[in-house]
Amino acid sequence: MLLFISLNICIISNAQKKHDAYQETWESVNKVNPAPDWFQDAKFGIYTHWGPISEAFDDADPNMNYRGWHGMKMYDNGKLEKGIKNKPTTNYIHHKKKYGNPKKFGYKHVIEQFNPTAFNASEWAELFKISGAKFAGPVAMHHDNFAMWDSKATRWNSMNYGGIDPSAKLKKELEARGMKFMASFHHAFTWQYFAPAHAYGGVSKKDYDLYTNPHELHSDTPDDQFYNDWWAKLKEYIDVYQPDLIWFDWWLENMTEESRLKFLAYYYNKGLEWNKDVAVCYKESTFNEASAIKDYERGRPNQPKENVWLTDTSPGTWFYRPNAKFKTPNELIDILIDIVAKNGNMLLNVPPNPDGSIPKEMVNLLTEMGQWLAINGDAIYETRPWTIFGEGPTRLPEGGHKIEKIKIVYNNADIRFTKKSDKEFYAIVMATPINETVIKSLSTDIGVLNSKIMNIQLLGSDQKVYWERNEKGLIIKAPKVMPSKYAHAYKITLQGYTENDIGGAVTAHLD
Repeated sequence: MLLFISLNICIISNAQKKHDAYQETWESVNKVNPAPDWFQDAKFGIYTHWGPISEAFDDADPNMNYRGWHGMKMYDNGKLEKGIKNKPTTNYIHHKKKYGNPKKFGYKHVIEQFNPTAFNASEWAELFKISGAKFAGPVAMHHDNFAMWDSKATRWNSMNYGGIDPSAKLKKELEARGMKFMASFHHAFTWQYFAPAHAYGGVSKKDYDLYTNPHELHSDTPDDQFYNDWWAKLKEYIDVYQPDLIWFDWWLENMTEESRLKFLAYYYNKGLEWNKDVAVCYKESTFNEASAIKDYERGRPNQPKENVWLTDTSPGTWFYRPNAKFKTPNELIDILIDIVAKNGNMLLNVPPNPDGSIPKEMVNLLTEMGQWLAINGDAIYETRPWTIFGEGPTRLPEGGHKIEKIKIVYNNADIRFTKKSDKEFYAIVMATPINETVIKSLSTDIGVLNSKIMNIQLLGSDQKVYWERNEKGLIIKAPKVMPSKYAHAYKITLQGYTENDIGGAVTAHLD
């Protein structure tokens, strides 16, 4: 009996050590593999900015510009700061017209109007699968402190107000289609997000669990209650939904180092317990590139990076707007290609309608992307950066956040490279060639390619590809029929690099 108890204690102890491999120190969490193979292979994911905020913009004037942070801006009447008078925000004007004075009809009232009658997780997941995305999930909690799951950590959740648990339903449907499940968290900024509500007035004490405890308008020091609530919601989501990826918005870098390390150690240890490789994405200086994956909001580097990274972007506004304008499939495909060539992944926002249906424009856009990836996916999925990321006249003048505001239009002289192995790489022409494509980087006079080309194939086509390589570059004659409307990927197969063995008779080595 003593031996049996001793063995069980030993087994439990070893299991506990395995599941608690990461401690709450940078030295410990920096030992993780921040970008698992599945993430490096995936390249393309989707998340959804949707919730009560979407309802707030229903019936909004399509000719007016509104900030996405409605729960913050709806209280700004231009008089929140003593001695400073500004114009009321368009959000304030719209809210007052739609609901009434924010003192009586605050953000709590917006939550109470949430009516997701058209949400269908199966339809969402099927569309995301068709788009070619390999991971997807909800914005689990935005700045408004509203949980898009059946939460026990907060009463302000989508089951109490809406009658649905989109996290549970999406996880089931996405995983059934072989996709990884992710969730994003933006509630670190809630402390500042609802400060204008307190400054404006009308917040009831019983609702502090939504708006946070009263504090100064520009306070950047959350109280203990805020930290406890922030962690309770995050921990609950991890434990219940076991996401493969957790993505953080900004402002978490302003919270204590202890709170950030607490999360990393807990989540990575949970990954060990679940026996799966989990990943974390962050902005600014929240973590570091040894412990998590760096994210660029609507941006990207203008050169390759050694560590895998991520772009989060949206085809239009983050949340629903009436008559919203969206990027074209061609623009998004070109952005994806440029990202992948530089060792990154794309996380694309899909902003549903207030009722939870997906706008027709987004359905068309995602379908077009999926059709392109069905033809050219071999040049995207499971690839790694090649020797150089590309060539051509169209380059980003700078790298970092928000650089998508700079209008970039790629042409058929712009090439991006990816590789599958040392003997297979891809040259992706960013627009349809007219007569021929000249890839100058592959000139015989330049030492970028030091291997014999054995074959060139145009993905999605069985036409013979005619080409020659000389001092001008690799010259590929354009096929008569191109397999897709957008960028075109050539698969280039190489002989590969070899070295001579010593070999020969013993006497050959005497000189």
